[in-house]
Amino acid sequence: MKTGVRRLALLAVALTGRAQAQAQATEAWQPPTLTITRYDEDWRADADAIDRATSWTNRFKYIPISPDAYLTTGIELRARNEAYEDTLWGGGPAPDDGYLWLRAVPYADLHVGRVRGFVQPIAAYAVGVSPSASPVDQTRVDLLQGFVDVRLGAAATNAVDDTGVTMRAGRQMISLGSERLIGTRYGPNVPLAFDGLRSLISLNGATVSLLAVRPVRPGSGTLDDRRSRSKSLWAAYATIGNGDAGLDLYYIGYRNTAAVFSPRAGREVRHSIGARSFGTAADWHWNVEGIAQFGRFAGGPIAAWTLGTEVGRRFPDAPLAPDAVLRFNVVSGDRHRDDDRLGTFNALFPKGKYFGELSPVGPTNIVSVNPRVAMTLTRTVSASIAGAAYWRYSLSDGVYDIPGNLIRAPGTSRARFIGKEAEATLAWQATPELELSTSLSAFPPGQFIRDTGSGKTITMLGLESNFRF
Repeated sequence: MKTGVRRLALLAVALTGRAQAQAQATEAWQPPTLTITRYDEDWRADADAIDRATSWTNRFKYIPISPDAYLTTGIELRARNEAYEDTLWGGGPAPDDGYLWLRAVPYADLHVGRVRGFVQPIAAYAVGVSPSASPVDQTRVDLLQGFVDVRLGAAATNAVDDTGVTMRAGRQMISLGSERLIGTRYGPNVPLAFDGLRSLISLNGATVSLLAVRPVRPGSGTLDDRRSRSKSLWAAYATIGNGDAGLDLYYIGYRNTAAVFSPRAGREVRHSIGARSFGTAADWHWNVEGIAQFGRFAGGPIAAWTLGTEVGRRFPDAPLAPDAVLRFNVVSGDRHRDDDRLGTFNALFPKGKYFGELSPVGPTNIVSVNPRVAMTLTRTVSASIAGAAYWRYSLSDGVYDIPGNLIRAPGTSRARFIGKEAEATLAWQATPELELSTSLSAFPPGQFIRDTGSGKTITMLGLESNFRF
C-alpha cells in the first residue's frame, strides 16, 4: 500500500509540472456556471448570444425543437482514485485501502412552454474497495434524477429566480444553503437524491422552497434504488437577498422510525429551525449559520444546536491573489447519556466531504477550527492549503462520521482533543470541460482517539479527473 501511495505522489508532482507548462486561456464567452444539480442552469441565452464555434459543447446546450420548446443535454464523466493508510486511525475494517471510483452522469432537460421534463441516469462503479463496496461507492446503472415540473405565474421560463411558482414532482437532488442539513453528497461516488414533491416560489428578490420528500437508498445492483421507508423530510426554506448579501430562514422536519443514538434506539422526530447570513463586501466575504433542534427520540426530548461561522478576505492585488478563510464550528453532543434527553445534533443529509477531501469526523459533538488559504497559480491552475483541529463538545458523547454513525464511543476517556488535520490541493482546468485535481491529507490523532482504540495517523492521496459540460 505504501508503494502505491508513493507512486500516486510522483504522479501528482508530474501533474503539477504539466499544469504549469500547459495552462491554457479560457474562452472569451463564459457560459452559465455549471452546477452539481444541473437542472438550475439557464442556457436560454445560447439561442442568440453564442457563436457555436467558440466551444464544441455549445451545440448540445440549446437545441431548438419548436418556437416554445428546446432541449439541453450534458454529461459528467468522473474518475477518482483514493489511497488511504490507517483509515479510522488504524481501527477500520481495512485500515490500508486504495480504490477507484468511476461514474458517468448524463442528463437531458426538455422544456415545452411551461412544462419541463428532466432525466439524469447514473452509472457508478467502484474497483478495489475493501472489504467490499457500499451502495455509496457503487450503484451500477440507475436513475439519479427524474422529475416533471410546471411553471405557474407571469413567467414561463426555466430560471428559478423568475417571478412565479414552479411545482415539481419526482426524483431530484436538493441543495439548500451551504448544505449543512440538506446536500447532494457530491464528493462520494453516488450522490444523494430524494423522491417527492417540491414547490419553488420566487417573488421580488425572495425565493421560498417547500418540500416533502424521502431520501433515496441506493442499492448495489442495477435499477434497484428505492426511497427510504424509515426516513422522511419536509421543509420550508426562504432566501432573501440583493446579490451582494443574503439571509436564509428555514424550518426542516425529519422523521426516522429506526433511529439509533447509542445506547438507545427508537423513533426520532426532529425539528430544525435555522438562519444563515452570507454575502460579500469589498474583499470580505462571510457565511454564518445557527441551527436549533428539538423534538422526540425514543420517548424522550431532543435539545441540540450548532453554530457555524466562516469569514474570509481576498487579496486580489497580492501575488497569487490569495483568499484566506477561517471557519469555526460548535456542534452539540449528548451531555448525559443516562437520561432520556438527547443533546446529540443530527446533521440529517449534509454535503459529502464536509471538512475537506479527508473528512473522517462529521458535524456532530465537535468544536472545530479550520483555516484555509486558496491561491491562483495561473489562469487555469489553483491550489489551497488548509488545517483543522477538532475537540469533543461533550465528554459524555463520542465521535461520529459524516452520515452520523458513531465511530468512537466515549468510553472512560476525559480527553476532548480528537486530532488535527493538514491538507493541500491542486486543480488544473485543462479545458473548459476537463478538470484534473489532486489532494494530499494527513490526520494525526489526539488524546481522545489514543485513549479509545487504535491511534495511528490517517493519510490520504486523492487523484481526480472530471469532464463536464
